[in-house]
Amino acid sequence: MTGDGNGRDLVDEFLQSLRVEEGAALLTVTAYRRDLRRLAAFLVACRRTLETARAADLVAHLGALHAAGLGPRTLARQIAAIRGLYRFARAGGRVAHDPAELLESPRLPRRLPRALSRADAQALVEATGGEAPRGLRDRAILELLYGSGLRASEIVGLRPSDLDLQGQFLICQGKGARERLVPVGGAARRALRDYLARGRPALLRGKESATLFLNHRGRPLSRQGLWGLVRGHARRIGLRRAFPHALRHSFASHLLEGGADLRAVQALLGHADIGTTEIYTHLPTDAVRRMYRRFHPRAD
Repeated sequence: MTGDGNGRDLVDEFLQSLRVEEGAALLTVTAYRRDLRRLAAFLVACRRTLETARAADLVAHLGALHAAGLGPRTLARQIAAIRGLYRFARAGGRVAHDPAELLESPRLPRRLPRALSRADAQALVEATGGEAPRGLRDRAILELLYGSGLRASEIVGLRPSDLDLQGQFLICQGKGARERLVPVGGAARRALRDYLARGRPALLRGKESATLFLNHRGRPLSRQGLWGLVRGHARRIGLRRAFPHALRHSFASHLLEGGADLRAVQALLGHADIGTTEIYTHLPTDAVRRMYRRFHPRAD
């Protein structure tokens, strides 16, 4: 047993390694910390520690989580956290054997992304406007979400220095701290120039910030703030289920529908695995819908 007796030192060391050496996202680290502390508490009730746990203890813990109603995706993340912890502990000599070695992740259902129609995506982007600082900010954000397919975390992490509007691209840091170049279209460039010229200085109010997008207090816009502004604009035009990732899905779907190469879309989205991008090929395109309505006797 280490540290305070519940393995917290081991968990903290593992998460520090995950963050610094592997470039894991802060959200992943936060989720893993919560998962591993839950495991540690379960083991304490079994009079064991993270260092003395057996494979049967880990299976019992996961069984309890399943009985409590946790879904396959949450259980898969729990297993990934536990496996990572024990690989780290085994490599560092903290445990003699890896009790998580034979744990199997549940098979995850493949969920199709929810993409907006071209008309709805355009309406959402154009729902913003005006010369108010937040209106200029929101227009620039929505243009980037739909026009460049950025993730929410990538949007809020952008810095002014990441933009090259003359070169018509930006640099963003995706999952695993992987950087990529993303093209910025004309509409997004115009919105960004307006925001940088009139919106951002007004939000800063004489202060300084290394972050591109700011809230009304001049502080970095949070993920929660980003979700709120997207959903707020969506509600105003009568759209349901509109969120930042829906615009990213729409970006990919509309590119492929227009004939873009799958490998190019993979690069634009920053997917490490082409299989992640291939899911967009399962979405019905407008052309498929028109064919169905034209030829199927029960389409109307």
